[in-house]
Amino acid sequence: QVQLVESGGGLVQPGGSLRLSCAASGSIVSLYVMKWYRQAPGAQREFVAYIYSSGSTLYGDSVKGRFTISRVSAENTLYLQMNSLKPEDTAVYYCNAVGPRGAYWGQGTQVTVSS
Repeated sequence: QVQLVESGGGLVQPGGSLRLSCAASGSIVSLYVMKWYRQAPGAQREFVAYIYSSGSTLYGDSVKGRFTISRVSAENTLYLQMNSLKPEDTAVYYCNAVGPRGAYWGQGTQVTVSS
């Protein structure tokens, strides 16, 4: 069983930056892929980015070139560096991980981009 806890959300002005963290209770070495999703009020959950254990990454079109996903196995932590934030990035951001025993979700962290 892996538990995921996100942190780092908050209120930021347009054009600003935030770094989200997703701390895993156990080792992330065995996890095949780790992802970030987000969900805005009244909207469906949207894919943001993923990173495989190999290091390969993929980003959603709306965040490409602005967000960077990374994972540090020694820290059992997944990160999402968010730059050039826009009001439409406002959402609850969720961490997701898939491993040999199933899929796991965090509880989410709120990101609000507003002046």
